[in-house]
Amino acid sequence: MSSNSYSYKLYKTNRDHKAQHITKYTREQLLEMTTLELRNICFKEKLIEGMANRLDREEILQIILKFRSADDHLLISSYKKGGFERVEAAINKYLRTPLSDVGNISIPARMTLYTGLKIGKLDNYRVEISSGITESNVLLVNEHDELCGILNVIEDGRKAGSFYLATEHEIELRKTANKNYSLLFFRKQDSDYVYKSYYQEHPLPPANLYYCKVPISDLEIRELETTDAVLAIDFGTSSTTAGAYLDNRYISAPCDNDLLNGRVKLNSINYVVFPEEISKGDEEWIEMLPTVVSVADCTDPTDVRFNVGYEALKFAKRNGYSGLATVFHGLKRWVNHYEKTEEVMDGHGNTAVITRSDMLRAYMKVVIQTAEHQFKCRFKYLHISSPVKMKVQFIQMFTKILHEYQIETDDALDEGMAVLFNTIANQIEKNSYLDGEEYKALVIDCGGGTTDLSSCSFSIEDGHMSYRLDIHTSYENGDTNFGGNNITYRIMQFMKIVFVEYYINKRSVTDIDDIIDIPGTDIYRHVDEFGVGAVYEQLELHYQAAERMLPTRFKQYENRTRDEYHRVRNNFYFLWELAEEMKKEFFRKTGMLRNRFNDTHAQQDDHDLKVTTIDRWTLSLQKEGKFIDVHDFPDVIFTIKEINQLIRADIYDVVRKFLEEFYQDGSLQQFSIIKLTGQSCRIDMFKEALKEFVPGRSIEFRQKAEDGGKVPELKLACLRGVLRYLSAKKAGTIEASITNHAPVVPYSVTAFTHSRQEKILIAHQEKLDQVYGYISRPINVVEMEIYLKDSTDQMLHKYVCTNDMSSYEAVLYEDIVKRFGTKIDQDDTDSITNGEVKFFVFSDEQNWGFYVVPIARQHEQLYLGEKTFFPFENDLSELDFFDGLK
Repeated sequence: MSSNSYSYKLYKTNRDHKAQHITKYTREQLLEMTTLELRNICFKEKLIEGMANRLDREEILQIILKFRSADDHLLISSYKKGGFERVEAAINKYLRTPLSDVGNISIPARMTLYTGLKIGKLDNYRVEISSGITESNVLLVNEHDELCGILNVIEDGRKAGSFYLATEHEIELRKTANKNYSLLFFRKQDSDYVYKSYYQEHPLPPANLYYCKVPISDLEIRELETTDAVLAIDFGTSSTTAGAYLDNRYISAPCDNDLLNGRVKLNSINYVVFPEEISKGDEEWIEMLPTVVSVADCTDPTDVRFNVGYEALKFAKRNGYSGLATVFHGLKRWVNHYEKTEEVMDGHGNTAVITRSDMLRAYMKVVIQTAEHQFKCRFKYLHISSPVKMKVQFIQMFTKILHEYQIETDDALDEGMAVLFNTIANQIEKNSYLDGEEYKALVIDCGGGTTDLSSCSFSIEDGHMSYRLDIHTSYENGDTNFGGNNITYRIMQFMKIVFVEYYINKRSVTDIDDIIDIPGTDIYRHVDEFGVGAVYEQLELHYQAAERMLPTRFKQYENRTRDEYHRVRNNFYFLWELAEEMKKEFFRKTGMLRNRFNDTHAQQDDHDLKVTTIDRWTLSLQKEGKFIDVHDFPDVIFTIKEINQLIRADIYDVVRKFLEEFYQDGSLQQFSIIKLTGQSCRIDMFKEALKEFVPGRSIEFRQKAEDGGKVPELKLACLRGVLRYLSAKKAGTIEASITNHAPVVPYSVTAFTHSRQEKILIAHQEKLDQVYGYISRPINVVEMEIYLKDSTDQMLHKYVCTNDMSSYEAVLYEDIVKRFGTKIDQDDTDSITNGEVKFFVFSDEQNWGFYVVPIARQHEQLYLGEKTFFPFENDLSELDFFDGLK
């Protein structure tokens, strides 16, 4: 997509060829769809026979296949034991008849294949075939017709006769003494025979295989080399990025094909790109992978298979968001409970019980394997970014989950520090710093699910052999329940209200002032005086009213019929995708002011209007207790003015929460840099809200003109900072001293005495390494409740601490000091009476939470119980937008 194009399509089509508008379906695709989805296809494709209510699922499926059937291509894409040998035996017996049109097949001059590594479209091994051969299996043989590999030839959709070579990493490659290689191409029926030979263990009838044998000028089969380069991964709530700095020695022999195609750039940062399928044969490769996992196959409960990222979203969309397969969003939230088990289901109803760590590992392995495929090497060193307050927990989690890799610990940077180092590196490169001068910076990182504020002071000295950096960082504040998903949800709320007005009340225009009736210039003052909730009172009331006619809370339909449940679930995910896409489009380009939805045949000429093309428009409205299908596109245009009015209060509220205290005590003026980062911070409303507290010149917020792609520069800032830091350390150009100061706790921890007097165990706004308290109970107490409260004294969570007497051990105070240092004072243990247990509560700067340690006295002897850790935030973010209650 060109940078000056205003028309972006979810599903691309060629308007110059009307025939290409006809969508074809395979039986396998249709079997994955619900009856509702099959009826929608009949409606879209105008298959009148299939729209009759008397038809059952199988009859509708047969009608679609009758008029819109796609050819099934039997391609060898998954490993089968003994299959390689069976194919080799088949070609030795039946490879008899060469075809004469070898000259009509054009293949690459040079190829480099790696054992255990897939080949894909991005490898750009192009094949041009004039006629006679379609998507099929291709065999790699040597001069003696010994089988060396099995490939697929896949249509790339660019033009007729254009293909590319592909294979999966599971498929075997064999080196032989003879290296005079050729490719064998087959007609469809002969390719199908090769497929059956691979997968069927029982003998097939004899055959006469027709083939084209095309010699390869230069082909090399290599083993993957392990690199010392570090793969950096920015693991996000809604999306993840990855990359590595590759110098000219990262492996001994980089792949020439990748260097020529620009897939690998030596002595520079290389970002991992992931394929997002726009339509069949049409992919976009972008530097971001959605943090989503769905269950693909539970047939074997001991070997559950997953789809991740775009694959997970694709299958969910294909099923109309109403398939049986379990889908998980926001995996990053699991850090404190990553060993918890989940019951999951695949699309066919098979179930299994797995741990969250299984899904996290599957997701991260896809990221790593994609990087290894792109850079043609094995990685053993990983750097995984984490929120500043939970750095230790993330490192511990990934060290356990990815045990075969070495996770960076000594030089690990948290997300805020990584972003800041990117700024420091820019200052060094441009020589725009004063030697030894101290600079102070605030970093606001607003991602998909959370927002964090960290402060930093740093100085740069130009030493005689390297730059010396003295950096001090501290976590200042955060909102675990605000991020890009909150903005998506606000847009979805407004969109749902507008669609109900259009379809039910026949109103094509819904005035934003009827929903938020506060002038934009007064919203900040209104939030200051009455709180952010007051701004959205009318929006919430309109949204609740819209729920009755366009329901999205599918959790509340679990006791209804399967059809009703899937309709409501489809409504939610369909609207969520529309809102997410519109959010990205509005804040991707400054010239796009209006947005609407239409089908693939829509035309538009207005340069400020963006038409988001949706292949299937499907909503289920509820009238008089019955659901009706809606397929016609709403004649509604959304404007950037409406969206800004919609999200202005939310963004101001989170900025105010972070900066108000700094502003009031005057310390905000000490910061020379205020850095905005995270993909959500590209929204201009953040900068506008910040101007209420600081002058605009102090805010480092650069929306580059060329930053019109799908992945904003702000999303890559963390990854770039990590890679620049690691490469500078490796090259010895910097010596960095980084001190992470204990963060301030934005919570208080309390408990009640026996007389219901509340006692503060950890005070609000205390430093994490300085806080501790205790509360007493009789020694035979079984459970004790501890409460977490926010700055307004509102209870956020109740913890239950159990007292297990069997875990106690007799100790002296000297033993307690060795384990806990000054966290537990001797005066407090000396005052424990016989039959009493004191629950000591304390924190440390390494873990975002608190510990509870019970110490009791019985018969004048001290007894020490088991230490228990309680995180401040159970799932990093308590707000789950995909819980079925939104």
